[in-house]
Amino acid sequence: MTRTLYLFCSAAPPVFDVAGVIEDTQARGWDVCLGLTPTASSWLADSVDGLAALTGHPVRSEYRMPGQPDVWPKPDAILFAPATFNSVNEWALGLTSKWVVGVVAEGIGKGTPIVTMPCVNAAYAQHSALERSVETLRALGVTVLYGEGGFVPNQPGQGRPAEYPWGLALDEVARVARPPAG
Repeated sequence: MTRTLYLFCSAAPPVFDVAGVIEDTQARGWDVCLGLTPTASSWLADSVDGLAALTGHPVRSEYRMPGQPDVWPKPDAILFAPATFNSVNEWALGLTSKWVVGVVAEGIGKGTPIVTMPCVNAAYAQHSALERSVETLRALGVTVLYGEGGFVPNQPGQGRPAEYPWGLALDEVARVARPPAG
């Protein structure tokens, strides 16, 4: 039976590769539901309809209205990548004004396997809030692929989005995810 992955993305340059990541994830046997922060949604505005067709699910970036049915199946795992400095810090602090941050914050309490891979430059990485947030998320059971063995920050303006380690993140999702039902 196919497992469901919620793929959540913040507005960082690797988000522009999300169609290929979805295809790779589907080739690995996953049903993919794509969620975006509002800024990532605006960056991909011209691609949202195509991404919805690719996944077979609406692309979401906002909370649904009370009483509206949820249009996505329940997740077997969540991958939040790329996760920006802002998203990581909001999540660790429990600030859930963004729908994707609210879902991952709640996912911790539901016991949903969650993997995140930040995408920050070395200047942001110097801010003490990032280290605290990474430690907080790890203590809550989130697999954070950051530093040695995960995403390593580049200098500001020297990002290499094509080298963002998507494969590493997908391998880790497969490792931590709930086994297929049935």
